[in-house]
Amino acid sequence: MAEKMQLGLTAVDTAPLHEKVYLEIVRALMSGQFAPGQKLTSRKVAKELGTSDMPVRSAFMRLQALRALSPLPNGSMEVPVISAERFSQLTAVRTLLEGSATELAAQRINGNALRTIRRNCAELTEAAQAGVINDYLRKNYNFKFSIYRHCGNDQMIFLIETVWMQVGPFLRNLTTGYEDNLASILDIDYHDEAVAAIAEHDGARARAAIVRDINDGYQHLLKHVKFPEA
Repeated sequence: MAEKMQLGLTAVDTAPLHEKVYLEIVRALMSGQFAPGQKLTSRKVAKELGTSDMPVRSAFMRLQALRALSPLPNGSMEVPVISAERFSQLTAVRTLLEGSATELAAQRINGNALRTIRRNCAELTEAAQAGVINDYLRKNYNFKFSIYRHCGNDQMIFLIETVWMQVGPFLRNLTTGYEDNLASILDIDYHDEAVAAIAEHDGARARAAIVRDINDGYQHLLKHVKFPEA
């Protein structure tokens, strides 16, 4: 029987445009590419994404329902400014969800997944040393979610992502107190400890490292950031 000839084609991405637009805006929110209080118009976002207004407006409505964006009277959207109380509540949720996801993932991660996490950890450190906040926040997002997505619980991932949509922009404030030397943020960074624990499948120790990372960042922000009055 003749061998079936391979054409060398790459599978076409069939995801609807509106879903691609939504996911790209979500990624930007979670990785801190938008700042708290930033105004977003569908026209400007659509132009940057190279799409029409319609899928962007659809994404805005979905994100408003998730409290990731707030509507303005002129029809545009605003990235919410977080109060100290809301930030405290979001942090408490983060420690519960992200700690649990890390502990679960530590039992499942090995091989290529572990190599990816190690590479993301190294890139995160390099970004801090380079002093570029946008890159640091992207690498922080990449590193943490390369762990969480191995927890084996899609609903947990959904909840973590929903929280990150709200807290991601606020994490831009991590530069406060480190204006002259972003690399000093590594003093409150426990990513190496988390990776070492994951490599040994020590879920409890990996969880503790991630929770400490979240809480130390929270304490730094409480100390250095001026929050709006409730």
